[in-house]
Amino acid sequence: MKPEALNLETVRQAHARIAGGLRATPSAVSRPLSELAGMGIILKHDYQQSTGSFKERGARNALLSLSPSERARGVVAASAGNHALGLAYHGAQLGISVTVVMPLNAPRVKADRCRQLGAHVLQHGATYDESASFAENLATQTGATYVHPFDDLTVIAGQATLALEALFAFPDADAFVVPVGGGGLLAGVATVVKALRPDALVIGVEPAHAPGLAVALHAGKPVRVPVSTSLADGLAVAKTGATTFAIAQQLVDRVVTVTEDELAAAVLHLHDTENTVVEGAGAAGLAACLAGKLPELARKQVVVPLTGRNIDPLVHARALSRARSVSLAA
Repeated sequence: MKPEALNLETVRQAHARIAGGLRATPSAVSRPLSELAGMGIILKHDYQQSTGSFKERGARNALLSLSPSERARGVVAASAGNHALGLAYHGAQLGISVTVVMPLNAPRVKADRCRQLGAHVLQHGATYDESASFAENLATQTGATYVHPFDDLTVIAGQATLALEALFAFPDADAFVVPVGGGGLLAGVATVVKALRPDALVIGVEPAHAPGLAVALHAGKPVRVPVSTSLADGLAVAKTGATTFAIAQQLVDRVVTVTEDELAAAVLHLHDTENTVVEGAGAAGLAACLAGKLPELARKQVVVPLTGRNIDPLVHARALSRARSVSLAA
């Protein structure tokens, strides 16, 4: 399908399709964070999905969009993170075989968790790109369907249902500030928001260590960028997708980047004010709001999706310590 095949109606169909197997997670105003940011912060708590991530939305929609013969042949994906967990969980729920290809250096705990959820896990390649190439070849050889983590319209439509729920709860929201890795969530959110609230702003947030979409928008096409280690490891994508780029280029108002210190500060504030553990990638939107990157949103009502909670406890503790140290030094 072409990007224009994604519209409000396809997202509504996706929402109806996946509703029986996903949580309609709460959207709620955070008064402490609103005071800190100088804007009305509406948190969409999507880390409350069963595997701790919004990625379940796209995974379930992709699986439910398969034909009976495709279901019988199963699916293959390349992922070392939340996409893999979402497919594994919902594949087991729906009786669809899921094979996940992870890089050789993927954390063992994530591979083990996928296996526990019922997926077949293969480890191949030193990088995600090598794993993805292997996974695509495997799908071709076996007749399975390859499910891309972000550059797939059924996945994007599933992710977009997050925005439908948020706008149902807060129909007068002025803006959405969305974490960006490959751009699937941003593309989906923009599709919904610009259809229902054309004047509302849609802003993407990337880690400064992985500014793939910002660079692509400047270049006018997806460009591979160097990616280095980040607290927001779930957003560390070297090249935005062709489909997500096309949608973002048309519908997204702008993209900003946040530093590691700003990500850590957002993780800390969520821990201290909301008693909530959120991974760095999941807190990127809030990081931009708290860091003063978005002055145009002052006193506006802003939806901030909290997209995941799958962070290693030691990494979380280090992020809290880092943020407290920076705060004391300021």
